[in-house]
Amino acid sequence: MTFAALLPLLLPSWLDPEVIITSLGNWALWGVALIIFVECAIFPVLPGDSLLFAVGMFTAMGTITVGGLWSTIIVVYVVLLIAAVGGNVAGYWVGRLIGPPLFKERTGFWGKVFDPRHVEKTRHFFEKYGARALILARFVPLVRTFVTLIAGVSKMSFRQFISYTAIGGVAWVLIVTTAGYFLGGVPIIKDNFELACIIIVLISVLPMVWEWYKARRSRRTISAD
Repeated sequence: MTFAALLPLLLPSWLDPEVIITSLGNWALWGVALIIFVECAIFPVLPGDSLLFAVGMFTAMGTITVGGLWSTIIVVYVVLLIAAVGGNVAGYWVGRLIGPPLFKERTGFWGKVFDPRHVEKTRHFFEKYGARALILARFVPLVRTFVTLIAGVSKMSFRQFISYTAIGGVAWVLIVTTAGYFLGGVPIIKDNFELACIIIVLISVLPMVWEWYKARRSRRTISAD
């Protein structure tokens, strides 16, 4: 069984980036921006990374257009940057104002999404890496949403928060969307978009794997001494 055949088992069709963009038609960019905003703010199960990649790919193909080529590229970057950073700002204030009631024991789907254990795991991550966690976590699905909420729950200085989250947002949008723009036209990726989406998700966790490896190596060095 191929990855393409497995994808429906891993991701519902309504979360498939290709289905989303195709269904939205001329409103694709604005619909994706709304989804990015919601994911970065409070709903961590949306496919942010693969959507950014898909937008880049469809922009290169001419499916997403806003005037000429350069005006389209500029508008795409600006709209997605506003959505990503704006979503984090909204998530920060949600966490600051209603964080504790949001993360409480409950059953069903919402109980899994806003499981209190996510708070503890993210809090430890936040305590370990400090403000730069807002940059590192930006590239990791689920974590980028919870780190933002925890920043609000812990009442982190908004000036410090917006500085780091803006850096992370700019890096995330530019890197992933640009990758889609230049790599989306490669035949093996264009013809196997589902596989590309899975690879994107795997690549997105590499920053966390690297940080984990450095921390483990550091502990081994200390133990050896």
